[in-house]
Amino acid sequence: MHFETGHIYHIFNQGNNRDKIFFEEKNYYFFLEKIKAHIIPFTDILAWCLMPNHFHFLVYVNKTEVDLSLGTTFSHTQTRSLQQSIGIMLASYTRAINQSYNRSGSLFRKETKAICVTRVDKIARSWLNSQGVTMVNAVIPEKQYPNICFNYILFNPLKDKLVKKNEDWKFSSYADTINLIRGKLISRERIREFGLAVIENDEE
Repeated sequence: MHFETGHIYHIFNQGNNRDKIFFEEKNYYFFLEKIKAHIIPFTDILAWCLMPNHFHFLVYVNKTEVDLSLGTTFSHTQTRSLQQSIGIMLASYTRAINQSYNRSGSLFRKETKAICVTRVDKIARSWLNSQGVTMVNAVIPEKQYPNICFNYILFNPLKDKLVKKNEDWKFSSYADTINLIRGKLISRERIREFGLAVIENDEE
């Protein structure tokens, strides 16, 4: 993973061997707390979705490193990168799950993907399949990439037939985005700044 400030990234990973990463409802809530601690200090979250065996985030990167010594008694600067923080978050979650469910080994695939959607010269114009997660397969004008990804993430539960109505899936930012709830993870200001909007699909 490589991050630059001022850009939007689609971050995702999947369970090892496509296995589950969330086993019951409390696991989702625990992971959301991890997001607050490890992702929010670096980014504004534009969209997120936790699925039984994978996750997606669409984030705007404000900073690639944070100073851990601020507000402490450390006399020297200690920094952590966004990439490191994501790794720490997944390792910490894995340890907790392994202890709780008497399991061992990797929970996630080795490599977490981070695709920059605001620099399309760096990504393929057709998104097919990465780590078993289906991506958008379309040639889209450059400025539409962030909004296509935004909607892909929000409608993932409906696409995978986990729910009949997208707002019924608790563990995504969809309901928050359309103002059914007032959550604290997404940045409405950034969403407006980039002109991101929900595109409802009328197809069955």
